[in-house]
Amino acid sequence: MTTTTAPRKTTRKSPAKPKANAKADKRFATDDPETLRGLYRDMLFVRRFEERTAQSYQQAKIGGYCHLNLGEEATVVGMAAAMRPTDYLFTNYREHGYAIAKGIEPGRVMAELYGRSTGTSKGWGGSMHMYDTATRLLGGYAIVGGQVPLAVGAALAVDYRGGDDVVVCQMGDGTTNIGAFHESLNIAALWRLPIVFLVINNQTGMGTTVERSSAEPDLYKRAESYRMRGERVDGTDVLAVRDIAAELLEGARREGKPALLEAVSYRLKGHSVVDPAKYRSAEDVSTARENDPIASFQAELIAAGVLSEQDPAAFEAEVREGVEAAVAFADASPHPEPSSLFDYTYATPVPGDSRRLPADPLFPADA
Repeated sequence: MTTTTAPRKTTRKSPAKPKANAKADKRFATDDPETLRGLYRDMLFVRRFEERTAQSYQQAKIGGYCHLNLGEEATVVGMAAAMRPTDYLFTNYREHGYAIAKGIEPGRVMAELYGRSTGTSKGWGGSMHMYDTATRLLGGYAIVGGQVPLAVGAALAVDYRGGDDVVVCQMGDGTTNIGAFHESLNIAALWRLPIVFLVINNQTGMGTTVERSSAEPDLYKRAESYRMRGERVDGTDVLAVRDIAAELLEGARREGKPALLEAVSYRLKGHSVVDPAKYRSAEDVSTARENDPIASFQAELIAAGVLSEQDPAAFEAEVREGVEAAVAFADASPHPEPSSLFDYTYATPVPGDSRRLPADPLFPADA
């Protein structure tokens, strides 16, 4: 005999506020002003870059899918600040901000969005497939969770070679419900691999709330199943993210302890640039705006005397100039030649590799 029960009635609410990291409580005592100003500037740059990206998409200069980091800038910049330049980063398709924070020139990021040959993937990847070996950003993956097993493989390679680099694997909250996520955490814990899993919990996986999609909505607790350290952090606090991330990275680097970090934030727009987010209530939208990480950090810095009342306008002008320079670079860059479409299909030549384009004849004319 089979019985069924009605779905649990859920109320849309934010997860419990993460506990402030102890180090972050002393941030203005332990960080020099230039470091704080730099973090503020980096967050502002990601925000204006993404806003300009949305504008370019509406102007039909960017095609395909396009997902923005709006509202998640503190997590993007905080994690990058905790990483070494030689650490590896795997991301999902919401990765423009991470590409910039990892050190890729903004012009190359925008050029990739525009589909130009000067982009990070030579114009063939677009928004969802940023890639750059020099800065060790190894994707940009469009398949939900596609990056997770690959990131674990990279961590295994680091461990096998005896290096002290760490792999960071970023993902959305929805990824924690797929099989590859659990298999990857299990392997990472069994083999003590140098990896930190970063779960961006913006509280809405596409259009479904975490409470309605996860039996355990406290996503950091997923780590307990694999005897792995799990932490939740306020993803709107750049210093809290940086400090706990640095601690987890150090544990992975020195002691081979993989970890999971859940960063709770608010997505300011829909899932993608074409999503009007009608599934969100007015209260949800208001809460997201009230927790704007840039406005909050700016107010703190002004109150602490790190920023003057005039500084935000100066930073704004500098950032906008940089973003427009990236746009100009993308606009002036050439489109890739159609003949280069198959250049990077395989790492090495493959016998019988077809390079026939859709309009090409099946057989040569003189055959």
